[in-house]
Amino acid sequence: MSVKNAKAEIAARIREAGKRARAEAEARRAAEHAADLPKEVNGPRLPEPTRYGDWERKGIASDF
Repeated sequence: MSVKNAKAEIAARIREAGKRARAEAEARRAAEHAADLPKEVNGPRLPEPTRYGDWERKGIASDF
């Protein structure tokens, strides 16, 4: 096998791996959007209090 053929084969494998990765990512995104979660009952009315990695209420943050 010549060097040129080997490089072409490697490039083809990389392209196919990229196509598989894109297809898997699209499937994951579609599944993520398809999972309709029920609405939270008695949850916070304001934004999620743990959105920055620590607990925050009324401007005061407390880190666990």
